[in-house]
Amino acid sequence: MGSVSPGEQTHLRLSRLCLGWSRGLPGKQPSRAPREPAPHPHPAVPGPQPGAGMLAGRAVLFLSLTWTTCRGLAMPRVTECGVSCSPGFACRSRVNRNIFNSFCRQAPRSLSPSVLEALTLSTAMKCAPHDDCSLVLHVQASLTLHEGLRGLEACSMNVDTQETRCQSVRVSRASRRLQVGRQLQVHFDCFEVGVAQSLYVTLRTVPHFCGIQLDRQYHVEDCGDQDVGRNLPGCSAKKFSYRVDRDRKVVLVQAPEAPAGSDYYVRLCLKWFTCEDVGAPARVTANRLSRTVSLPYSRELPCLCLEGWSATPDAVRMQACPFEDDTEALWDAVHYHPGAQALSWEPACPVSGHVSLCWRPGPGALCHHLEHSGRAAEGRVQYPRVDTQPQLCLKFSTSRGFWVRCPFKGQRFQAWKMTVQPAASQGHLRVTFFSPEAAHFQVYLCQQRKMWPPACRPALWATALPPASGDFMAGPAVAFVDVPRDEACVPNTCIQGRRTDMLFSAPQQLCDLRCPASQGTAD
Repeated sequence: MGSVSPGEQTHLRLSRLCLGWSRGLPGKQPSRAPREPAPHPHPAVPGPQPGAGMLAGRAVLFLSLTWTTCRGLAMPRVTECGVSCSPGFACRSRVNRNIFNSFCRQAPRSLSPSVLEALTLSTAMKCAPHDDCSLVLHVQASLTLHEGLRGLEACSMNVDTQETRCQSVRVSRASRRLQVGRQLQVHFDCFEVGVAQSLYVTLRTVPHFCGIQLDRQYHVEDCGDQDVGRNLPGCSAKKFSYRVDRDRKVVLVQAPEAPAGSDYYVRLCLKWFTCEDVGAPARVTANRLSRTVSLPYSRELPCLCLEGWSATPDAVRMQACPFEDDTEALWDAVHYHPGAQALSWEPACPVSGHVSLCWRPGPGALCHHLEHSGRAAEGRVQYPRVDTQPQLCLKFSTSRGFWVRCPFKGQRFQAWKMTVQPAASQGHLRVTFFSPEAAHFQVYLCQQRKMWPPACRPALWATALPPASGDFMAGPAVAFVDVPRDEACVPNTCIQGRRTDMLFSAPQQLCDLRCPASQGTAD
């Protein structure tokens, strides 16, 4: 079993102090996410204290030395690979090559699914004397020990290569009997990782019970991290430079001189969890006179990135994303499928946000949310049975703002419309619906208010008309409903019609009717 050396204990204390102090500096932010909570400051002691000048001088000297040390402690260091358990537990560790723990067994009823309590990940640096530094993944896990459990297993998979490494910790039988019900904490420090790697980490019980597992995705720091860039040998390579020619839709990349006169590769890729190829990489040979290559692109997407690396073993790949602030193209991938009457959108890049359907009462008006249409904008979003109304739109909301796209605004989509005329019966108005296909409608009388939505009265169902009736120049009339004239003609009142045989439909509304006394149309 590995143990924490006195030197590592000192480093951990200093790391905690550095993080706490850097948080308290005005305008100073830590260079990376803190791994330990900052210690609570002691309350100030009022009034002068004996020996305050000497203590203050010592404090200033201590803080100066500590700040000098802190500048080099952005990432924790480990001197040797090791695994450790909570005090009082008799544990042994091993590299696990038993594939059968990948298969789960039914958990006993007495075993709670929340027996695995925590899984936290961070990166540490391992630097041997007179040698290069490397990175290791620090895994901290905890569980409540159950009589049916023998230990823990942690596995790390490299997303790019699918290579998986597992380590397990077993608690001795005698220790299990004594420690049942207590919390077991395990620290794994033996997962070697590379700069900018994408990892998938899994924590399981030993034996592995179905449904009891914790999973995390983790991105190892890249050369842009100050500590990694200064201490990892692969980060000393020069970075490429580039220029975007938006008129020609090309990126001009200037490749750096690769180490040992080796070749250099550059490519365009779409950065999801990994960077996916967009065309073949361009190779810049060592003896090439010009080190500039031209990479064409079709769309300016925020996840369209450049990647460059030298043709040497284990070369670090440098990345730059020229269009990371260009999000407009993401919202244009809206498609309508006439056969299924479905509206879909699929992001071309990873997006964190929200998408919903909305409708605009008129040009330039706010787009009002349609009920039950909210979706997370994390993947393909599809709305079935959508009415092709020009007022129906999609609204995309992210932390950077919101965007609205109205796919049916063009002339190629046929839509229903609504007209109002005096009815044959005295004291009524007739609301008539024209549609290129059979449809069902409802009518509401709504009172406009300063705040949306308007106050609407109970719906009136439209009566279907027989085929081949109505004005064929405007489209066949399919339904009508008569509404009381004295209610519809009140100021600030709107007649609102909605199609009811679709899951998602934008209403139409006619407001402040002139209420003609003779035959005419008030649309």
